[in-house]
Amino acid sequence: MLPSGNFNQRLYNRVQFASDIVKYEFEYDPCCRVRHLCPIMLRAGLQWVNGYMHWLAGRKATKNSGIVQTTSNSPIVQSNSNSLLVAAIDFGTTYSGWAFSFKNDFKSDPTKICVKKWHEGVLTSLKCPTCVLIQSDGETLDTFGFDAETKYSELCETGEHKKWYYFHRFKMMLWNKRIHEYTMLDDESGKSLPARTVFSLSIRFMMDDLIKMSQQQVIGLDAGDIHWVLTVPAIWDDSAKQFMRLAAQEAGIATEKLTIALEPEVASIYCRHLPLQKEGDSDIASFRTGTKYLILDAGGGTIDITVHEVCLGGELKEVHKATGGAWGGTVVDQAFMDFLGQLIGKDKLDNFKKDQMEDYLDLMRDFEVKKRATDLTTDRKVTLRLAIELLEVLEANNRQIMTQFMQTFKHASKIALVSGKLRLDFEIFRSFFVDAVDNILQHLSSLLLKPETSGVGTILMVGGFSESPLLQEAIQNKFPAMKIIVPQEAGLAVLKGAVIFGHCPTSIKSRVSKYTYGTHCTVPFDETHHPLEKRILCDSGYRCDDIFDVLVRAGQTLIVGEKQHAAEYDNSSVNQSRIEFNMFYTAKTDVKFITDDGCKKVGSFNVPISGTGLGRSVMVRVMFGGTEIEIECEEKSTGRITKGKINFLQ
Repeated sequence: MLPSGNFNQRLYNRVQFASDIVKYEFEYDPCCRVRHLCPIMLRAGLQWVNGYMHWLAGRKATKNSGIVQTTSNSPIVQSNSNSLLVAAIDFGTTYSGWAFSFKNDFKSDPTKICVKKWHEGVLTSLKCPTCVLIQSDGETLDTFGFDAETKYSELCETGEHKKWYYFHRFKMMLWNKRIHEYTMLDDESGKSLPARTVFSLSIRFMMDDLIKMSQQQVIGLDAGDIHWVLTVPAIWDDSAKQFMRLAAQEAGIATEKLTIALEPEVASIYCRHLPLQKEGDSDIASFRTGTKYLILDAGGGTIDITVHEVCLGGELKEVHKATGGAWGGTVVDQAFMDFLGQLIGKDKLDNFKKDQMEDYLDLMRDFEVKKRATDLTTDRKVTLRLAIELLEVLEANNRQIMTQFMQTFKHASKIALVSGKLRLDFEIFRSFFVDAVDNILQHLSSLLLKPETSGVGTILMVGGFSESPLLQEAIQNKFPAMKIIVPQEAGLAVLKGAVIFGHCPTSIKSRVSKYTYGTHCTVPFDETHHPLEKRILCDSGYRCDDIFDVLVRAGQTLIVGEKQHAAEYDNSSVNQSRIEFNMFYTAKTDVKFITDDGCKKVGSFNVPISGTGLGRSVMVRVMFGGTEIEIECEEKSTGRITKGKINFLQ
């Protein structure tokens, strides 16, 4: 049905399928004819008749089982995105996924977000394993996620897997390591490929999958209509963030269409839109102005922690720099594998993983379910299904192994094989969590003693590992005075929050610098202040070398969108055609020279300068408040401005 009446201006009328997941806008001209379809035609339910668009009554849209939509009552938020939709890719250590929402839906309900559904047999999940299978040429992605696991298992059975590249849980390669553009990554069998290739192929798969499934709902959608958001841990360093951006660009995402988002931040943003808890008949939909709370993003690889305070306008400001460590759910997995290695022998376990890959994956999936379901109210036994091959190893050597095991492991008597299943006493199962949980509790205890976190009364737990009742109970027991909040679908908070952040990046008002950043420069030598060994002779005379020129200091509040540093720099040689800025960082707040203990070079950028001679100045302005550092340089003599980002991958 078309709108009736006279129109003096363009009107926007919303059309929605009763069974569809997405709304679209149509723009009508004053003649009531569809002048422009904004921006895409619906696949079904509408029909062109003599230049008009008619609604076909009773016609239903084609459902796409690959996408699920979630909604909730939320305040109206203004979007500042010029793209038709925002799509987010949550590239996790153990599990990954994508989601999107249209700009117009975001205006009315920011939590109306479409999330991909992944299938493994009869099971459905809103995330898939982070694993990729690459063909023997090392350049062609074959499958990703569950399909990659299944196909690689089949290749292992026939012995063909040696020609292929299979990577899983490879995101942790970027944690706490010095990386560069040509960093290599080893697959399961020890073969190497450029890490950038592995990441870019994986991102490309997620991109293509999202666009393909969106086009099943609409016609004409392409990558130019989408603004992409890629999530990274807040505790990652600058080189890892830049590496992900370059991998995304190689995958086909234009740099101006990409936002890097910090995982605990966006999870916090998402949870601000949810009715987190009920007290009586009222919903607590958001924290009040001035409230401080801690976000614990417990993922598969890392624990990412930040502390937010709610500002007057509803924005969030970071009050303590992001912290954390590699204490995620994979630490629990490794403890379980170490236990199995003790039980049956490490060599036998390694052979089982190689020769019976599918059975090994089934075992770990079963263990993952138990991780998320087992709590203190369990019947004191945890049962895991074992493959026949693993059972045969256990049963063939059961008496000998158990005897040896009991001599070295005090709880061995609490292990049993029953009807093809491994039954573990709850105490044994709980022991797998000890290392991860203890590290998390120790870190939280230390963090909550700091002055910046004074007044924090709530811990918001998000991420897949946060769904573990054992982790939840450990934190509640350690901090009984704290309110512990675990939203529904805690494992999706980062993914959905990234979509919201892509629409409204101004949700974060300020951040806290993790490091003191500075540039290497020289200053006129002053023998009363400078060490003699730092004196060098330049065209302009004697100068002091290796000066750490501070741009921002660790712990400094960084207002998003503001320039934290602006200063002029002169060339030191007559014939210089560019000024090179080498950037250094340190965790210390008091630093004088780039050679001081703890100072490290993190990257560089170059500014071209015109003419010859001394006294050619460049104004350098740096913004540290965003998720990535941004640079703007202005040559004073010409007014020429150079913009860009620091190269952290040297």
